[in-house]
Amino acid sequence: MAESGNISGNSHFFEGVEKLLEIWFVPNPKNKNADLRKIPRSVWDDLLQSVRCEIISFTRNEFIDAYVLRRWILKTCGTTTPLECLQPLLDLAVKIGGYQEIEDLFYSRKNYKKPELQCSPHRGFDEEVAYLDQYFDDGRAYSLGSLNGDCWYLYTVCRGGGRTNSNIIESIQAPPDPDQTIEILMTELDSNTMSIFTKEECNSAKEATERAGIHKIIPGMAIDDFLFDPCGYSMNGVLKNCGKGYSNGCYMTIHITPEPEFSYVSFESNISAGNYGDLIARVIDTFQPGKFVVTIFANKTSDAFAASRELEHLGSIKQWKRDELQYCRFPTYDLTYAHYYKYKFPS
Repeated sequence: MAESGNISGNSHFFEGVEKLLEIWFVPNPKNKNADLRKIPRSVWDDLLQSVRCEIISFTRNEFIDAYVLRRWILKTCGTTTPLECLQPLLDLAVKIGGYQEIEDLFYSRKNYKKPELQCSPHRGFDEEVAYLDQYFDDGRAYSLGSLNGDCWYLYTVCRGGGRTNSNIIESIQAPPDPDQTIEILMTELDSNTMSIFTKEECNSAKEATERAGIHKIIPGMAIDDFLFDPCGYSMNGVLKNCGKGYSNGCYMTIHITPEPEFSYVSFESNISAGNYGDLIARVIDTFQPGKFVVTIFANKTSDAFAASRELEHLGSIKQWKRDELQYCRFPTYDLTYAHYYKYKFPS
């Protein structure tokens, strides 16, 4: 998702750190035809324009369609204001989509490089929490990592246990489908690698994808990529065959801000693995970050549920060393946070 209009009022800086808002709706037993896909594209365009962003590329196929039936994800960088679309989105989910209840909500982001350039209600995590608390009396806010260094913020509403209504209780009696998400958020990236994601080096997004080796990170992904002018890159990928229990397919997203002074790359996927070590290694080999954060969400039926604890054994990945590791347990998910830095061997 790209920011629309004037990026920041400062042509020499762009905030690559994304704000990620994800909402799961409870299956509606009174409306078996409830479906977020009923919301027209023109309505989405108007909604997103109101929060300073726009859709730059659109892909529709059977796997994505199946995946967005009751799950909605908005991931956008710059000075966009995604939380302001929350109430309009909830209204659309009821009036057009046919949903009545939120099952889970996650809002997360890494710390900004220049928070003073953000717009309300995103000028600080305290402000974001206060905004969300207006809608949810059962929301919880967390900060993982070092408050005087790299950290990662999370606001979550998890209604899979405890405070639930009858519809939610009915929906969770059966074992949930496996679900997991891994994010790798990278900073201080290799300048030679970042130069690939400029119009000066590559004429097309496909060329940048192939030169960087992005297509090799998760082989078989159908890739929809975009190269910005003069620089910047974004891609979404979908994969049909993700293994037993994952009939809706898997996705992968990568967003790149390549400028040396504020370089930033994010990787996200819901692909399942009992151990994410090889995937993490492929990602950081591709982009060569100076530092990176890993977060893994997994529910109890996911193969990745054990992978969260596997990070405990990954004290180092090639020349990157871990200096922070934290866990959180929610009603339906476990979360693992880890921070790594690139070790510089003495000359």
